[in-house]
Amino acid sequence: MLSAAFVLDPQAFPDVYAPVLDRIRSQADIVYGPAAHPAPTQADVLCTSWGAPVLDRALLEAMPRLKLVLYAAGSVRKIVTPEFWDRGIPLVSAYTANAVPVADFTYAQIVYALKGGWRYVLNARATRSPLPRTPQPGLYGSRVGLVSLGAIGRLVADRLRALRLEVIAYDPSAGYEGVRMAGLDEVFATSDVVSVHTPLLPETRGLVGRSLLASMKPGATLLNTARGAVLDQIALLEVLAERPDLFAVLDVTDPEPPVPGSPLFTLPNVVVTPHIAGSLGAERGLLGELVAAELERFATGQPLRHALTREAAARLA
Repeated sequence: MLSAAFVLDPQAFPDVYAPVLDRIRSQADIVYGPAAHPAPTQADVLCTSWGAPVLDRALLEAMPRLKLVLYAAGSVRKIVTPEFWDRGIPLVSAYTANAVPVADFTYAQIVYALKGGWRYVLNARATRSPLPRTPQPGLYGSRVGLVSLGAIGRLVADRLRALRLEVIAYDPSAGYEGVRMAGLDEVFATSDVVSVHTPLLPETRGLVGRSLLASMKPGATLLNTARGAVLDQIALLEVLAERPDLFAVLDVTDPEPPVPGSPLFTLPNVVVTPHIAGSLGAERGLLGELVAAELERFATGQPLRHALTREAAARLA
C-alpha cells in the first residue's frame, strides 16, 4: 500500500482534505500529517495545497520514495524547480477545480455590471440619497469580451451561453466553440464588459495598457480576476480618473494588496476585493475531491487526468 504525507497550511486542511480523508486512507497509509507524525521521509505521495513546500533538491533528497505530488490548489509556479521536473515525478494540480468558483464569481460580476449594480450602490452611498434608475446595457444584446480562453475563460463562456448576449474573446493560442475570436483592440473598444483571465507571463505583464483602457466604450466595465500585473496599474488609475463613465471590478491588483492610501480605495468608479474569486471555505472541497480521485487512479494503475507537464505548468497563472 502507498504511504502519504500531508504538508500544507494547517488552516487549509479542514476545507480541502478533511472531507476526503477516508478516500485517501483507503489508498494510502498516512505517515505524516493529521493522523501520525513520525516524518515525511517514508512517503510515496505528498498531499499539499496552499502553504506547499518548494519541491527543491533538499525536499527531494529528504523524500527518496516520492512517486506522486497532489497539489490541491491552482498554479504550481512558486513550488516547482528544474530538479523536480528532472525527476519525472507526476504532479497533479487542481487548477481546473479552482477555476469553477472563479468562473462563478466572474459570471455574477458580469451580470451585476450589465445592470449597473455597483454604480448605484457607490453613488447612493456617496450622496446618501436614493438614485433614480438610469439607462444600463442590461443583459440581452450586450457584448462581453474575454481576454484569454484558459480553463476559467472557457467556463465563463459556458455560463454566459444561458444569456442572450454576445461573447467575443481574444486568445492568440486557442479558440472555443460558440465564441467569436477577435483582436484585443476590438475586445476592448466594443465590449460592454471586458473580463481578464490571462496568466501572468513575461509576455503578458502590462498587456492591458493605456491605449486599450482608454478605448473602452462609454459606460463599459473592466473585470480582472487573473493577475494584477497583467494590467498597467498606473495607466489604469489614470484612465479611471479621466473616464468616470468607466468602471473597474478588481479582485487582483499589483501590488496585492494595494498600498494604504491607493487611489483604488477612493476613486468612485472602482471596487477592489481581496482575491476572493478563487476557492473559499467549502468551495475548496472541490480541490480535495479532484486530488483524491487522482490518488485512486494512481493507486489502481489508471492514467492520471490532471497531471501537469513542465510546459503546461509554465502557462498557468
